[in-house]
Amino acid sequence: MFPADERPAEPPAPRWSGSAPVPPPRPRKRAWGESAEPTPVPPLPVEPPEHRTPVDPWAGADTGGWELPSAELPPLPPTLPYPAAPPARPHPAPPVHSPAPPAPRPTPPRHDAPPVAYPVSPPPVARPAAPVSRAAVPVQPAAPPPPPPAPPRQRRAKTPPAAPPPGFQAPKGYVPVAVRKRRRWPWVLLLTLACCCGCPAYYGVPMASQYPASATLPAEVADLRLRDDNNSKETAKRLEAEVRKAHWLAEDTFAGVYSTSAGKRVTVFGGTGFRLTPESDAQDEITRLAGQYSLGEAQVVDTGVRGRHERCAVGRADGDDVVVCTSVDHGSITTAVFTRLSVDDSAALLGTLREQIVTAEQG
Repeated sequence: MFPADERPAEPPAPRWSGSAPVPPPRPRKRAWGESAEPTPVPPLPVEPPEHRTPVDPWAGADTGGWELPSAELPPLPPTLPYPAAPPARPHPAPPVHSPAPPAPRPTPPRHDAPPVAYPVSPPPVARPAAPVSRAAVPVQPAAPPPPPPAPPRQRRAKTPPAAPPPGFQAPKGYVPVAVRKRRRWPWVLLLTLACCCGCPAYYGVPMASQYPASATLPAEVADLRLRDDNNSKETAKRLEAEVRKAHWLAEDTFAGVYSTSAGKRVTVFGGTGFRLTPESDAQDEITRLAGQYSLGEAQVVDTGVRGRHERCAVGRADGDDVVVCTSVDHGSITTAVFTRLSVDDSAALLGTLREQIVTAEQG
């Protein structure tokens, strides 16, 4: 019980604000994979000692009465002086030997006067040599020993010939003959000359024999006759223009139409000029004419002439079967279209036409 004056004051009545009390927040649910243990607070980084502010441990303490009288230490003994160096003894000068005066020529004695004895200078007295300090004379290093002499070069021992097996007996009439060792350097020299001179000759002879060349259409070739009608002339001009367009490096072009009394027709065209790769040019010519004559697979024909390549293929033109053959060498190209002939006959007839039309000009 408290007296009336000491009663505690009553708490003031809560003031009505008109708003509902806010409930405390619900505990947060753990996320997927989160640990149930509370995450510890990471420790603060430790500051290096050199970055800390220095603290005086005696700050604020009264250190005035700490001054104590220092004890007087006895004086140090005097430092002894270094002994004086002895004076340097000068080396005695080497003795100087004065040259002895030349002895006078003796005068021949006279019979009337006694001989006179001339004084002779005494021999020089040898004085002891002055001592030489070892420290003043530099010591020369010992010279390295000379290298040992190289051993003489020995020649490789030759392998002796194999001895016959024991108990071997030569047949009757056998005479051993020493086999002479063959030298290889002549064969190496001949092989080198063959490679250096044979290769250019192998490739250069065909070029020199086939280029340059000229072309002229003869009026008759075997049983063929050159046609001179307007239709044949127009065909020849058209073919010559196509050759010039396809082979724009050709020096000269030609074209003509031949026929026989039996109804066979041969159309020939081509050009002259240097060709470095006649084999690929022959294949390219068949490929160029494949669309115009519906040609099949090309066949390789052996010409028997080095540097000359020939191809033949079967096709159709104006509803008739035809054979297209082309022959190319280093100096010219000749192509012909044959009707009513086989591939072999067409290839043989093309060789005949080429010999009559193309002429190689020998330098």
